[in-house]
Amino acid sequence: METALRERFWERYSLEELTPPEWEALCDGCGQCCLLKLHDDETQELAILNVACRLLDTHSCQCSDYENRFESVPDCTQLTPALVKEFTWLPQTCGYRRVAEGRKLAGWHPLLSNDAERVHRKGISVRGFAVSQDEVPERQLEEHIIAVLPMS
Repeated sequence: METALRERFWERYSLEELTPPEWEALCDGCGQCCLLKLHDDETQELAILNVACRLLDTHSCQCSDYENRFESVPDCTQLTPALVKEFTWLPQTCGYRRVAEGRKLAGWHPLLSNDAERVHRKGISVRGFAVSQDEVPERQLEEHIIAVLPMS
């Protein structure tokens, strides 16, 4: 039995109050959270790579084995309401981050646009620039850094 989403739940409830289907629906499908990151303990910086987890389909920007991702990729992190606030690397466009910060969803978000492809047409998703980690030898990962963020 499919659970119906409450009307405009993202405006009426906190992240902690969302049902599992609402939580999943809040994802905008950009795939940015599935990009690999390198943490530098000395500088306390986080490098974001254009290299995606091997399970991310870089065209659809969806996990190819979502149900079993933690068994397949042990360091996959499950996003939770508490972690949304902690993960300062989440993009400003992220639906989870926007709701956590009390901001409105972007107009292109699938919940507003009813168009899951719009995130890709707007250039928000990793489609077109992310490569699978299976295509990049570990020794070349640093060559794929696209952003460096302070971890504060």
